[in-house]
Amino acid sequence: MRRSALVQNLLFYGLSGPIIALNVWILSLIFRYFQNPITILSSAALIAFLLNYPVKFFETARLSRTQAVIIVLLVTLTLFVVLGVTLVPILIDQTTQLLNKIPNWLSESQANLQRFENIARQRRLPLDFTVVGKQVNDNIELYIKNLLQQLPSNAVGLASSLLSGILNFILVIVLAFYMLLYGKQVWSGLTHLLPSHVRLPLTNSLRLNFHYFFLSQILLALFMTGCLTPIFLVLQVPFALLFAIIIGISQLIPLIGATLGIGLVTLLVLLQNLWLAVKVASAAIIMQQIKDNLLAPKLLGDFIGLNPIWIFVAILMGFEIAGLLGTLVAIPIAGTIKGTYDALKVSKEISQS
Repeated sequence: MRRSALVQNLLFYGLSGPIIALNVWILSLIFRYFQNPITILSSAALIAFLLNYPVKFFETARLSRTQAVIIVLLVTLTLFVVLGVTLVPILIDQTTQLLNKIPNWLSESQANLQRFENIARQRRLPLDFTVVGKQVNDNIELYIKNLLQQLPSNAVGLASSLLSGILNFILVIVLAFYMLLYGKQVWSGLTHLLPSHVRLPLTNSLRLNFHYFFLSQILLALFMTGCLTPIFLVLQVPFALLFAIIIGISQLIPLIGATLGIGLVTLLVLLQNLWLAVKVASAAIIMQQIKDNLLAPKLLGDFIGLNPIWIFVAILMGFEIAGLLGTLVAIPIAGTIKGTYDALKVSKEISQS
């Protein structure tokens, strides 16, 4: 009997790996083939999911669902327009200036490496950064120059991409509007295709995971951006707003995003000023620790309950299947699967007892 159970377990675990890999490969092919419509639908669903909370708030003021949806969408569009008129031009200008200044910063960093190497030689330390630093700087400088040279020649392509982006944005808003109005009926129709014992735990787990994850990630990103912007301005960091937004947006990528964002900004500042880079890294790390140890536990709690290793696996699989979009939704989807499985397991144990 034990031998039969052992053989069954070996067959189960031996076949599950190839089957999972095959499913991941098929999902990646499907996403790449239908990438644009899937991205539009997913973006609209996420926006509708987040905007549903203010819609419910307005409904409590005795407004109809349609009136509440129209008010929320008008406010949201107004906010987007205000940000597009005020913030976006500043970011574009700072990004262009940053790309133009990086070659000069690379030259200065090469000189700083040379001085550091001279100090090391005086103390008889076997350090040689000249060759490696020059190769890295030359490659980065060549990439930046090629990028700046290609911008004028790709003006038509940029205009086409901008027009396509505007059309996609309009489609997302229109779909979000209809999802806010009729999404509940559509979701109810889809979930009724599932067995009754799966429908309720799946719906609850999906709602809780996406609610806590996305709302918390957005609030934490806004916290980092809002706190680091005045700090960088006081420290007289060049491109303070751009760097603060880079670190803030990087918070949306779970686990590794904060490290990548802080590391990138620190490296860019390091090219200009070592002491300023230390201040920037210290300020960002302190705010990151406050966010992780004080704010994140209150916002996120332990709702996902996933082992960090499985979180990394989920992120990697999400990125492989759907790129950045897959990275953003990998953790709540993994949390939904785990939450549904745990609920079904508990209900099965209760029924057997």
